[in-house]
Amino acid sequence: MVETPMMRQYQDAKAACPDALLLFRMGDFYELFFDDARTAARLLGLALTSRDKSENAVPMAGFPHHQLESYLAKLVSLGLRVAICEQTEDPRQAKGLVKREVTRVVTPGTLTDEALLDPRENNYLAALVTSPREQAEGNIGLAWVELSTGRFQAATVPQSRWADQLACIAPAECLIEEDLPVPLAGIPQVGQVGNQNGQSTGHLPLAAGHASPVISNGQLQEKTLFTRRPVWAFSLPTAIELLTSHFGTATLEGFGFDAGTDVLAIRAAGAILDYLRETQKASLSHLDRLLRYHAGSTLEIDQSTRRSLEITHTLRDGRREGTLLAVLDRTVTSMGSRLMAEWVANPLAEIAPINQRLDAIAELVADARLTGDLREKLRGIYDVQRLLARIITGRASPRDLSHVSQTLAALPALKAKITGRRSELLSHLDIQIDLYPEIRERLETAMVENCPLQSREGGIIRPGYHAELDGLRELATGGKQWIARYQAEEAVRTGIANLKVGFNKVFGYYIEVTHSHGYKIPENYIRKQTVKNAERYITPELKEYEEKVLTADERAKHLEYDLFMELREFVAGQVRRLQATAAALAQLDVLVGLADLARSRNYCRPTLVDEPVLAIRDGRHPVLDGLLPDGSFVPNDTVASPDEGLILLITGPNMAGKSTYIRQVASMTLMAQIGSFVPAREATMGLADHIFARVGASDELSRGQSTFMVEMTETARILNTATPRSLVILDEIGRGTSTYDGVSLAWAVVEYLHDHSGCRTLFATHYHELTDLAKTLSSVRNLNVAVREWDEQVVFLHKILEGAADKSYGIHVARLAGVPAEVNHRAKQILAQLEQEHLDSEGRPKIGVRGKKTRAGDLQLTLFAAEVHPLVEKVRCLDLDSLTPMAALQKLHEWQSELLGELPGTPQTRPR
Repeated sequence: MVETPMMRQYQDAKAACPDALLLFRMGDFYELFFDDARTAARLLGLALTSRDKSENAVPMAGFPHHQLESYLAKLVSLGLRVAICEQTEDPRQAKGLVKREVTRVVTPGTLTDEALLDPRENNYLAALVTSPREQAEGNIGLAWVELSTGRFQAATVPQSRWADQLACIAPAECLIEEDLPVPLAGIPQVGQVGNQNGQSTGHLPLAAGHASPVISNGQLQEKTLFTRRPVWAFSLPTAIELLTSHFGTATLEGFGFDAGTDVLAIRAAGAILDYLRETQKASLSHLDRLLRYHAGSTLEIDQSTRRSLEITHTLRDGRREGTLLAVLDRTVTSMGSRLMAEWVANPLAEIAPINQRLDAIAELVADARLTGDLREKLRGIYDVQRLLARIITGRASPRDLSHVSQTLAALPALKAKITGRRSELLSHLDIQIDLYPEIRERLETAMVENCPLQSREGGIIRPGYHAELDGLRELATGGKQWIARYQAEEAVRTGIANLKVGFNKVFGYYIEVTHSHGYKIPENYIRKQTVKNAERYITPELKEYEEKVLTADERAKHLEYDLFMELREFVAGQVRRLQATAAALAQLDVLVGLADLARSRNYCRPTLVDEPVLAIRDGRHPVLDGLLPDGSFVPNDTVASPDEGLILLITGPNMAGKSTYIRQVASMTLMAQIGSFVPAREATMGLADHIFARVGASDELSRGQSTFMVEMTETARILNTATPRSLVILDEIGRGTSTYDGVSLAWAVVEYLHDHSGCRTLFATHYHELTDLAKTLSSVRNLNVAVREWDEQVVFLHKILEGAADKSYGIHVARLAGVPAEVNHRAKQILAQLEQEHLDSEGRPKIGVRGKKTRAGDLQLTLFAAEVHPLVEKVRCLDLDSLTPMAALQKLHEWQSELLGELPGTPQTRPR
């Protein structure tokens, strides 16, 4: 291969980004070479070619420049870093080789392009940091940023909670140290190409380290790419220098961070800023503050609970539809939709701010016309947060600026609707929404209404805004007035009345004179062409004008681009003010959406109290209530308190609705603590610090954990973490092992929650033996799901009643599922036999008394011991004192013979 100057230019660019696919701009195409070309050809379906057929031919692949967004989206979705090397000078003005340089590196966590982002979801870049010494202290440093909006946060979290916090953030990409000692499992790293099922399909060279697995369960595995970074990028001195330089401060104390106690959080934030500077190569001034995240101010929900409750993604296929978030999100702007997701992921844990939200929603619910007007006016609001990020980073198009202008034009009517409102939060939002008349006026005066996407093709600036531009445009369109004047002047000067000035693409401008006036041609006319009945001429003056016209269009486009850049810089200088208004608009959209939902679905305002209580009347599951026809969902009450029992033990048939019932209580608690109305007739709810849910079955094969191991791990975490203010829902604890083990574990779990945790618990189970706990544990209350049966048919009423159920109707459900009749019939026989053997003479399960010390074998035997035979009971009750010795002996012999005769396989012999 002969190394040309262009290939040396390519090699230099590639050396600067060795772990990224390099898109090298060549004219109207982006080209890839060598291994990058092979990878791109395989993943994108591009043709793999070369410039010659020799053995040393360089493999290459490419695509037209206007298809960049679609191919970039595909590559980033596969977890790849992509470096874009652009031409940085006009090829027509270049003296020699056109200058090129890498203008940005695109990764999953650093997207700002509208076409690459889901407008409804935040796209976080996170960093996680620890060290052997600090790991021993039990903390992890965590920071995260939404580059497309500028929100930048950091926190120090307990090591036991880092996975839960990361699941709450759900970052697209997470930076970790290249020698991170924390055991990781299951996630592809930068450079590892995965398909939609997470299976590896190929690799690129890594900058540092090697592929290490990370959290393998839940949405985190599907969404997060872990990128290893050099250890020095996480050092404290580097972080402090980067952060203080960026924010223009001497310390970070003004943001609430102490360099002595918040070391881990600062290091993580510094690693993010270092990564953004390396990849973005543009202004990051919209990251104007570092927010301290306070874990205690939010309701804690671990990743298992988020999955079980299907808060943001369904368990079956990971979709947003069918989740709690999908039900709650009635926003009409992208900003509002992302904020709604953030509220759902981080419910509040303090009553005052919750009530502020509830007050605002209550005022909106009471005025349907106001809610409708606000929703309609919010539809005219564009995604200002992401528009501002693109403006700051220098990637905003003319259309982006036009959308900012249109948003500002919609603000006065919107602001008028919330001015003078009673609720504190709506009044605060009114103050936050500024009208920015000077920004609006300048943009409206300068820019046309329907701006193009491209900034270098013209059509951006209004006529009358800039005199020079207007002149160039007039020239570019032919200068009809100048031509008409020139033609008239020449006709008078030459005395040729029918002289005319024309234009064609071959000769440009010309003067046409008929042959009959040929004798009048002036000396300064230069003959160019002969046509039928006429001659065509040019003059020095006409030629000069032609040159002006032919260059005017290009000069006009350059001038328009310069004027557009001035406007963009002007708006960039106002970003911080505009961000405050954008945040207020997003919050208003969420409140209006929740009010619309509450009014349309007949939700009630919950009353939040500090006491650990639940008093819900006619509660409904928010998701099912919205999916089913109106009025078809059966509402149920939920009452739990220290006086009436904190542990609700729910028994009942399969498919009757136990799981739905316990999940609806957890979902309503979450809704109440984001400040939403809830689907009930009335509700008083004690503020929760945690929601724990152990529902459903799953395994983690990549970590060697069976379904039952996962169940017990999650149960152990609940038992060790739950506080008296927590809400716990448990479904079918112990079903992953043998019946004996399962009943024993479930029984012991309830006792532990009662004696140690003292929290509100909804415990759904098929183990009817557990209902006896209500007799010995003061805080346990039995509930059951009502059914009606006749002629071997069962109707599930989905109504929760006081008391214990006596059947599970599992065989009935099997029949409904299509299990063969022979199997069902045999199952009924076995069930009858087992129930007879496992119950005592009064029909009650044989459970040992709590506190009595028994061996494990004895407990198993007493749990399901055989029933005492009536003849044996006769022997035990024989009154020997009332009989003579011979009569008593004779009686014993008779009964013994009778007993032995009934035992199968026993020889009928008379003992001595």
